[in-house]
Amino acid sequence: EVQLVESGGGLVQPGGSLRLSCTASGFTVSSYAMKWVRQAPGKGLEWVATISRDLLSSTTYADSVKGRFTISRDNAKNTLYLQMNNLKPEDTAVYYCAKSGRRPEGQGTQVTVSS
Repeated sequence: EVQLVESGGGLVQPGGSLRLSCTASGFTVSSYAMKWVRQAPGKGLEWVATISRDLLSSTTYADSVKGRFTISRDNAKNTLYLQMNNLKPEDTAVYYCAKSGRRPEGQGTQVTVSS
């Protein structure tokens, strides 16, 4: 059974950092392009970042997070990460991971940026 479980969210002050994790089972994350998306209260899904499936692990980011967020993958742990630095209140959302081109299927993890 394919499953993605997100974790690592929480409450953080503006300027703080969090690292989100997405642990996969039922498939190998290195074999797929993977992405992070988020959904702020009352808004639709917003793409955040993608990492390619090839050995180069090329990455792309939404302009809103470029330079602050880093997507990465640990193949040995079959886990996807999102390192988030210099967080802003507008980053508040539920964050989901998913295969690129697919809608998220997990429960997501809540990130709240507030003083």
